[in-house]
Amino acid sequence: MRKLHPSLMGSVHKLPDGVPITLFTRHSLRELPNEAIVSYTLPLTEAGVTLANEWGGNLMRPIASVHSSPVGRCIDTGKAMLEGAKQALDININPLLTEPGCYVQDMSKVGKQFVSLGPVDFIDRHFNEPWEGLLPLEDGCAVLLRHFYEAQGMANTLTIHVTHDTILAAFIYHLMGCSHVDQNAWPWMLEGAFLWFDQKKVHWIWRGELHSTSLSPYLGSIC
Repeated sequence: MRKLHPSLMGSVHKLPDGVPITLFTRHSLRELPNEAIVSYTLPLTEAGVTLANEWGGNLMRPIASVHSSPVGRCIDTGKAMLEGAKQALDININPLLTEPGCYVQDMSKVGKQFVSLGPVDFIDRHFNEPWEGLLPLEDGCAVLLRHFYEAQGMANTLTIHVTHDTILAAFIYHLMGCSHVDQNAWPWMLEGAFLWFDQKKVHWIWRGELHSTSLSPYLGSIC
């Protein structure tokens, strides 16, 4: 699994026992685009399917459910991970996990900026500039956190959510309190964050490091 982010296998061994775990992940390796904006129709490569299959077989926990963006490469990532884990489950399709997803209220008002800036600069600007048509990052993260919380399985199981780079980057770097994101920080294909909840906080492992933040600004008294 040479193309898997090097922190991921070690992160599996850092996960706590006795709680349900959520994996929020970008899709696996896809074909290269011909344009700056990646088409929804681009499929996984053969290597991408194999990588997702192998990763699914190394997660070390039973999978409770898989949720995916409606885009084919995300669905196929979930299917390959399930196959690698030797589990047969349906894929739950959720538009929250696709672009523009939970951060954009009106694509007609921000679409031109996305095309002109590209995904990395667009998300970097989102950290610092309020744009008409965009939800504040805190509001978008709250939508995702509620979805993750409500989709949890039983203790010691894993729930997988397959998404896109922009959704994952905005979510994880906002939770970390970052004010900028650049290409070096950008999520690899099939890279993801492991999350879990207690009564007051959400905890996560990203690139091998443990982080926590209060749930109160996002979910209030949901827990």
